[in-house]
Amino acid sequence: MKQYSLAIIGLGGMGNWHRELVNEGTRFHNKVILGGFDNLKVTGSFDIRECRQEFALQHGLKTYSSIEELLADPSVDIVLISTPNDVHRSYVIKALEAGKNVVCEKPVALNSGELQEMIDTSIKTGKVFAVHQNRRWDEDYLTIKNIYENKLLGDLFRIESRVHGSRGIPGDWRADPKQGGGMVLDWGVHILDQALQMVPEKVSKVYASLTYITTELVDDGFFVELTFENGLVFIVEVGTRNYINLPRWYVLGFEGTAVIEDFSRKGKIVRIMDYSKNDAIPIRTAAGLTKTMAPRTSETIKEETLPDVKADIKDFYRNFINVMEGKEKLLVSLDSVMRTMKLMEAVFKSAQKGAPIAFEH
Repeated sequence: MKQYSLAIIGLGGMGNWHRELVNEGTRFHNKVILGGFDNLKVTGSFDIRECRQEFALQHGLKTYSSIEELLADPSVDIVLISTPNDVHRSYVIKALEAGKNVVCEKPVALNSGELQEMIDTSIKTGKVFAVHQNRRWDEDYLTIKNIYENKLLGDLFRIESRVHGSRGIPGDWRADPKQGGGMVLDWGVHILDQALQMVPEKVSKVYASLTYITTELVDDGFFVELTFENGLVFIVEVGTRNYINLPRWYVLGFEGTAVIEDFSRKGKIVRIMDYSKNDAIPIRTAAGLTKTMAPRTSETIKEETLPDVKADIKDFYRNFINVMEGKEKLLVSLDSVMRTMKLMEAVFKSAQKGAPIAFEH
């Protein structure tokens, strides 16, 4: 079995997450993911910060004095780019042209034109290029995807996907427009991507608005309404000044409703069991009665647990190596990454116009 060496450019939070995953193991929603691959090891890194170079040495990695030195090392098979977004394009192209296979963190680029340059270089050099769209392995997302694909609630007519925080934007690249900051590029790249991965139909309409509550430099939140050709409405929302979070997922189908509260998959399904029974007992409010909004009685609904869905993020690297060896195609196809990039561009365009726009990609 061939052994592969991976070197990291940018040993920050996500760069170190990759090091831990490959060499040691990591934790995911209080679940330990054991590290170690039979044929892959992180062997070296380069970071412009001296403290991260020292960190690398403390963890047994070879440190390079420059990107050029790292790319010139013939023992390096794979290069991971985990830097601020504005330099992804140049580093990816340099690594591919140096004969390295490349994994790039997301968002892979600042726009679709930059991404196309990377794809073209990958084709020209014959080297494998992949984007680490890691949240395609989130189990909360895969649970809703399972409900949608298997029609566990019948046909769905509305899906709401939200990520809420309360600390504003971190004071790093996320707050800098030149480095590709803002929540559309930081979190939209994940949950817009999840929407496109879940629903195979085309998006017919995009309507978006951005917020600038905590800063005027970049968007610190957004609301996007996607309308798919099959009629499904998919709401995607991010907020960074929310002290009470709405559910991570809220799903409406003709046969019931599902909710997932957070990334830990705490949630449930409530299914309608008897459509015909009129069990509406009016409820009294301070200003009168309502029969329309009266809750259902227990005889006509049933509470169920969510389907059990498991994922292994290590499949990303297993697949990448198999692609290098000509055994598989990329799980995170570059076409799908381009579609997500185009959708983010459509979000910015709709927000700028203040109106819905067509999405044809």
